Amino acid sequence: MFTTYFNETHEEARRNIRRFVERHVTPHINEWEEAGTFPHEIYKLAGEAGILGIGYPEEFGGNSEGDYFMSLVATEELLRAGSGGFFSSLMSHGIALPPIAKWASPEMKARIVPEVLSGEKIIALAVTEPGGGSDVANLKTRAVDCGDHYKVSGSKTYITSGIRADYYTVAVRTGGDGYGGISMLLIEKGTPGFTTGQPLKKMGWWCSDTAELFFDNVVVPKSNLIGIENGGFMMIMTNFESERLGLACYANTLSELAFNEALNYAKNRSTFGKPLSKHQVIRHKLADMATQLEASREFTYRVAARMQAGKPALKEVSMAKNFATKTSDFITYEAVQIFGGMGYMRESLVERLYRDNRIASIGGGTYEIMNEIIGKQLGL
Repeated sequence: MFTTYFNETHEEARRNIRRFVERHVTPHINEWEEAGTFPHEIYKLAGEAGILGIGYPEEFGGNSEGDYFMSLVATEELLRAGSGGFFSSLMSHGIALPPIAKWASPEMKARIVPEVLSGEKIIALAVTEPGGGSDVANLKTRAVDCGDHYKVSGSKTYITSGIRADYYTVAVRTGGDGYGGISMLLIEKGTPGFTTGQPLKKMGWWCSDTAELFFDNVVVPKSNLIGIENGGFMMIMTNFESERLGLACYANTLSELAFNEALNYAKNRSTFGKPLSKHQVIRHKLADMATQLEASREFTYRVAARMQAGKPALKEVSMAKNFATKTSDFITYEAVQIFGGMGYMRESLVERLYRDNRIASIGGGTYEIMNEIIGKQLGL
């Protein structure tokens, strides 16, 4: 039986977000990409439009709590501006705020969540370390118990919104080795001993600021502990499932944009006296691209439906992420190939999509880590 994943409420939100993107983002996105940043005021505009509040409790200014499909709508529509970097920075709270919204003290929730959802403040997640990457259980940043506060020392890297953020959800080691000794702390910009490096230069995501963070005996009050001490690993892993679903949607949307660009180009570009689309080799490329995109998108929606129903989905969401990123690797590559030399030019959208796609199979747990998770879930 045919399944409809999106209801009229979703479609109304889609129309509203699309209008927001067309008005406030698309006309400026090329300029922002070249500048390597975008204006802070966009956060406030997105907050006013209700975009930042998607998936969060109404009591804090949110909406659509627990609705995975509303989050997918936001991902798809924001990415139609054609920039993975803009999307990742604007929505960095999507991975940084959930631990606070779910497990922080009532006082912390009431103070932090509304400011972020309104766009008044920006928050970043700080887990990855220079020597660790996907090996979260062995992170080294240490928080020493000093009575009513912790002293934090260590560093983080590849942190999205790392420079412009006001708040940081930071994974630290408060206990012994392994996953059992990890906690989550809220650390605020301007705290003595806490500094950020220069913006990191990246292959893609140009208008997203990405930074290193440095902690030198940073005093953090114990009231900034998120949840319970040594309970941080569970928060990180829980967070990863929704992040991986989002990355699967991210990859599918880049695939769709790249496919549509290639399809239109093939219809309008002529070689050897006829449109590209009349050459069998190009038609077959486009047929393969369309088939893989359709399969990947449908699988991602099915996994989202499973998660929304409250069913375990660790294996399935890992599969969806890997399948979607393999698909986007293929489609963005072929789109550039169909464009030929023009696909290598920065004026072509497919050039940016090709670069912005590459992070999808790395972020949120690499392709290889996903396969390890899948293998373990299969009892291997």
